[in-house]
Amino acid sequence: MPGASEGSREAYGASGAVHRMATYPAHVEPHILAGAGTRGTDVPGAEVPAPFRAALEALAGVRARPEIVLEQIPAPQRLAPWAHAIAASVTEADGDDEVEIASARFIVLHDPDGHETWHGTTRCVGYLSAETDEQLVDDTMFSEVAWSWLTDALTETGAAYSTVGGTVTRTASTRFGELAGPEHSVDVEMRASWTAGDTALDRHLHAWLQVLANAAGLPPPGVRLLGSGDESH
Repeated sequence: MPGASEGSREAYGASGAVHRMATYPAHVEPHILAGAGTRGTDVPGAEVPAPFRAALEALAGVRARPEIVLEQIPAPQRLAPWAHAIAASVTEADGDDEVEIASARFIVLHDPDGHETWHGTTRCVGYLSAETDEQLVDDTMFSEVAWSWLTDALTETGAAYSTVGGTVTRTASTRFGELAGPEHSVDVEMRASWTAGDTALDRHLHAWLQVLANAAGLPPPGVRLLGSGDESH
């Protein structure tokens, strides 16, 4: 099994799964992953391990905030005997169009026999990419702050975890000529993986979605930012 960042790169580029479950609708309103724990397997004679099934059942109850859309995607192959993957995206209105400003992946790898580098049987792998404030690319503390989003969120949700590692990358781009898009843009990319200490993976997914919300610059849940058309009193 590769290390945190190397394993992440392979996971995000792979498709299919060693033991793939039957799929369910990509977009389930209101952004809830329903039915994940009740699906069977299409591999003859393969029985879903009880801990993995319990983990899927926990994920099935996750309800994301309205700005985030969840979608099941093909799980990576070759990384673990059992795997499950979820995509999340954040969009904002741009005239009549919706423009994606952030996206993420949450992947669950399960090996009933355990793995030496995981120190456990279930590994969570996360990846996200988001547009961010151009000034932040020069902030030497930004990477540390971004990494604290994950560790703080895991603690706040009560997720049992260990052996966490990953990277935070900031990229500044300048467009020239006829290439569409803003002249200057800054993106943040985060890759992380950690070992789950139990099957309550809803807490782990909620933590990763909080990191995504922070990276996308979303306000705290229930808080609406005032726009130019809003009246102030």
